[in-house]
Amino acid sequence: MLIKIYPENPNPREIDKVIDVLRDGGLVIYPTDTVYAIGCDALNVRAVEKICQMKGINPQKSNLSIICYDLSNLSEYAKVSNTAFKLMKKNLPGPFTFILPTSSELPKIYKNRKEVGIRVPDNNIIRTLVKELGNPILTMSVHDDDDVIEYSTDPELIHEKYENTVDIVIDGGYGGFEASTVVDCTTDEFEIVRQGKGELIY
Repeated sequence: MLIKIYPENPNPREIDKVIDVLRDGGLVIYPTDTVYAIGCDALNVRAVEKICQMKGINPQKSNLSIICYDLSNLSEYAKVSNTAFKLMKKNLPGPFTFILPTSSELPKIYKNRKEVGIRVPDNNIIRTLVKELGNPILTMSVHDDDDVIEYSTDPELIHEKYENTVDIVIDGGYGGFEASTVVDCTTDEFEIVRQGKGELIY
């Protein structure tokens, strides 16, 4: 199902449709402030496994990233030092993924990796979804390295490609093709692991 949602003013009825699918363990493709991404309720282990399988990712060996509405509940999902928190506060919402040590609230599927990526994208659609769901959303970019760029930026083409694999594709306008900047905050020696769209402010 392809649903049109406007970032400036997400329609509550359409948002509710997506929330129902997420609560039900469904998979959704949505826009962020970088690329289109695929996600599910981050605390629903079966849904997380489904996405990992679909993307050919072994959750024991790969870092998983979650989208939070803001930094207020961060300590439920990650251990964050004061310096890391200050850095995140300066740069979020924005096109960054901050790698932090996981905390005990996350399901076991995240535990085997000692780290989790935290995102707060500057995109009203996905943040509204996270807020209404009340849980973070697991996120992985739709873009595959061998993809033609149009296929990962045009929501209609994304829908064409994934309509049989996911429950909903949100059309939030054209997406970008540059991924987020990844910052390792597992120690206070912050390190940019991947330079993407975001320019980090220290």
